[in-house]
Amino acid sequence: MNKTGIILLSGGLDSLVSLDIARKKCSITRALTFDYGQKAFNEEKLAAIEICKFYKIQSEIIELPFLKKMLNNALTDPNDDKLDDFNSVWIPNRNGLFLNIAAVYCDNYKIDYIIFGANKEEAADFSDNSKEFTNISNQFFKYSTLKNPTVWAPCIDMNKTDIVNYAIENNTPLKFLKSCYNSKENTSKKHCGKCMSCKLLYNAILNSKNPDIIKEIF
Repeated sequence: MNKTGIILLSGGLDSLVSLDIARKKCSITRALTFDYGQKAFNEEKLAAIEICKFYKIQSEIIELPFLKKMLNNALTDPNDDKLDDFNSVWIPNRNGLFLNIAAVYCDNYKIDYIIFGANKEEAADFSDNSKEFTNISNQFFKYSTLKNPTVWAPCIDMNKTDIVNYAIENNTPLKFLKSCYNSKENTSKKHCGKCMSCKLLYNAILNSKNPDIIKEIF
């Protein structure tokens, strides 16, 4: 396996399964987890660390203090609990920013792929999860890097239920994932089931090949 990859790892379903798919095609050398002031960051960080331990890859935290100062939405405002719709959780150019940071790593460490968890279902609301966004991203690194890494979204043609079914069929360690937007004090607590991310995950599991795993996550 000569090709190498770096993954944007939030600790949620999409990035976890993207990692599991991608590792069969390339050697994942490290994972980047971003702290942009989100309330659930500590949970995301712990989930990402456990996932990296399981797959034996290097975990790295990237702090974005400037983004923390600029943002004012339900993901970052401790007094805003409206986490169940698109407008309240939209962050402008989030994936674009993350991909550009990963591209710097690719140039420095000679990495071939940038992997992220874009998928068909979320693309309907979040344009930076779309196939069009991924294809365009594969063009601009020709001009801004020497390595010209390939942006790869392994789940781009999958909806959430497809992603859960892949995890079930391939024994992807769903016990580590944290897809909840709500901040929690410790990782032993289950997903809230109320935020936008939880609702998507709950429905995906409910319609999956093994809906009983809802009990383990919610």
